[in-house]
Parts: sequence; C-alpha cells; structure tokens
Amino acid sequence: MDRTPDFMQKLGSIDCDIVEANPVVWKGELLIFEYIRGLANDKLRGTGRQRCYFNNSWISYFRFRKVSDNTFSLPFGLGLHMGNAYVDGDRMVVTCGSDWGGSRFYQLESKDLVRWTTPRLILDDPKQVGYNTSVCKAGNKFVMIYELGAPKEKVGDHPFTMFFAESKDLVSWRVIDGAVFGFDHYTGGPMVRYFAGYYYVFYLGGSYEEGFETVVARSTDLKNWDYSKKIVLGYGENDYKLHPVFPESEIPRLKAAKNINASDLDMCEFNGNLELVYSWGNQRGVEFLARAIVPNMTEQQFCESFF
Repeated sequence: MDRTPDFMQKLGSIDCDIVEANPVVWKGELLIFEYIRGLANDKLRGTGRQRCYFNNSWISYFRFRKVSDNTFSLPFGLGLHMGNAYVDGDRMVVTCGSDWGGSRFYQLESKDLVRWTTPRLILDDPKQVGYNTSVCKAGNKFVMIYELGAPKEKVGDHPFTMFFAESKDLVSWRVIDGAVFGFDHYTGGPMVRYFAGYYYVFYLGGSYEEGFETVVARSTDLKNWDYSKKIVLGYGENDYKLHPVFPESEIPRLKAAKNINASDLDMCEFNGNLELVYSWGNQRGVEFLARAIVPNMTEQQFCESFF
C-alpha cells in the first residue's frame, strides 16, 4: 500500500536510471537537474549496465531537462557525480562529488547553462567516502548537507550519515563542528530546507526487508533532532504510471520492475504549486525518475505539515 499523503499527486515516471535529480526554476522555466551515470563507473564497480543510464555509452555528466518541451541542455560536469543544483539570483550553482564514493566535493556555476566554471574544490578529506549534497538558504547564510559512507569513526555502524557545512557567500564552505544527522540509523538521499528557525532534513529510511520510504526530521541546531511520525513519500502502484515523455524503449523494463523504494525526493515552487521529483525501484540499481505535484502549497507549508 502506498503511504504517500493524499495531498501529493504522482504524475508518472519520466525516465529510467536517474536517481539524483532536483527541480529548479530558472528564468521563469521549470527545469529538472539530472545526474546521468556513465559506463566507466559501472565497469569499475562490476555492477553491470543496470547502474548506467540506458542511453549513455559515455562518462557520467549533468544536464537540465526543460519540463515544458522535454528538451535538454548541453552536457556539463563531465566525469563528476551525484550533483545538486541551486539557483542563487542569476547564478546556477551545482555541488557534486569527485566520484561515486569519492573524498572530494566540488562546486561549479553558470549564468547561462552553457558556459560553466572549472569545478572548484570546496570540501576534501582523504578518509571520507562522499555521495549526495543538498543546499538551502538559512537566514543570512547557506547550508549544505553532505552524505558520507566512511570513515566508520565519523559515520558509525549505520552509514550513510549526514554532515553539514555553511557559507556566507555560496563560494567558500566551512564544516559545522558537531552538526551530524543519522549517526545511529540508516539515512540516504538527503534534501535540506530551512524555515522559521528549523532545519528540515528529508531522507530515505527503511530496509530491503520492509521497504524504503522518505521521512523527515527537523532541528534548530543541526545536532538535536525531532523525528516526524508521518511518511513523506511512499512507494506503490502509482509509480508505474507512465508520463508521456517516458522513453518507449524502456517501458517493458518499467513494467517488470520490482518496487520497494521511494527515495531522493526534491522540490521547488512553481506557478503556485509544489513541484517534486523522486526515484523509485528496487534500491539496487533498477531505478526510475518520476514527478509529483502538490497543488497550492509552498515549501514551508510542506515542511511544517509533517510536524
């Protein structure tokens, strides 16, 4: 049974083999930032084609999907991984990892989505194993959540664990000492937001035996957390719904897919509604990207509704 709240309307799957994605509004257009996985990384990990985007025989890269006509920007961020896009005025800022499980986090930016800055190193620890990032504005600063799978002394017995960095200018970042989330339990695929004194972290919880759903916790200091008892996003039959843009060649694979997961939720406001994207599938590499919408709701209302 799909435990997604009734006010969230699932619109259908738009693509496959895409997990790390987030919607943004850029110059009045709704875009979806997408991380396109490459073959080289599959071979390194021995995971086979299931981890690679079905229509990519190249290295990994990023792109933007224009929702109004389903066209795409030029590829960028070649060879980088697990990115997240954030709009700051006339700048599109992307934070990302050096590799799937790399030790370095980078930032690159553009003012036209064509010309991009050289990736700039923003966080580095040779001992860490890094994955997702997410950025939000918090008062007079920016806060980035970043996901680590190691070292054990930092992440505990239940990786993945979340840590935080802050920036005054969205250029230089400083790790926030003592700020941690999920040290004593599994977390994954984070999204961070800040409203009225609270930081909200949406993340994946669950297990392969019981399934994975998106849940949320909040904190005023990034150290002490209050966990909502409500499910934010569940998985179910509605995930199999086909959006008109879904690639026809991959329909048989979607129909045959096992679904035990609703992860990597992200959102933005557009035309008075809340636009959402998320991933569903078996949480082992067979994964699909889907859209949802919450009519007449803001991000703040969405966050606060779970507490």
